[in-house]
Amino acid sequence: MPSSKQEEPSLEFHPLTANRWCDLASLFEHHGNPGYCWCMTWRLSSGQYKQLDSTGRQKALEALVKTGTPTGILAYFDGQPVGWCSIAPRETYTRLEASTTLKRIDDLPTWSVVCFFVNRSVRGQGLSVKLLQAATAYAISRGARIIEGYPVAPHESYRFMGSPSTFKKVGFQVAATAGNGRQIMRFVVSDNEHRDRKRGRASKSKALPKNNFSEGTRRP
Repeated sequence: MPSSKQEEPSLEFHPLTANRWCDLASLFEHHGNPGYCWCMTWRLSSGQYKQLDSTGRQKALEALVKTGTPTGILAYFDGQPVGWCSIAPRETYTRLEASTTLKRIDDLPTWSVVCFFVNRSVRGQGLSVKLLQAATAYAISRGARIIEGYPVAPHESYRFMGSPSTFKKVGFQVAATAGNGRQIMRFVVSDNEHRDRKRGRASKSKALPKNNFSEGTRRP
């Protein structure tokens, strides 16, 4: 006799790889800004960005993905791509590195979070926080010791870089204030956390899930 219980829709997170490129494309192509910039605003210099149209930016991001460069995390709801968080080593963001307002705090190796996108159908359910948790865990799994974000105040029109409250919920703390008054927030991985992650142990941080990321795994 079949069970009367309905299965709960599943929420999963996976790093963007060549095998998952089509999922990002389907998420971006019909949604305004993401389908225009293709998350290349910070990855290209201002001049390079202006020289490319949306198709050129799409190809530029795809080229990075195909070379195995870390670019971000996809969220899947019941098997369908519904969210995106751009996270990568700061040095891969050309425009960010050249920024006169969001300058480096120091010379320590840092991963940066520069963009969130959540499908309208699942907004208002705290997915941005879960995306940032997964993105932070992914960066740590790749050896990151410092993860940095540049949130925008809720009243500002450009909100793709996340809000301060989202970062605070994941354990980020204000590390500096940029020249334009924007907060630069950091998640600093402790020695114990780093050691536990390398050994495959669950995170002791209540804000972070345990994720065993397998970038080479093909979509089911």
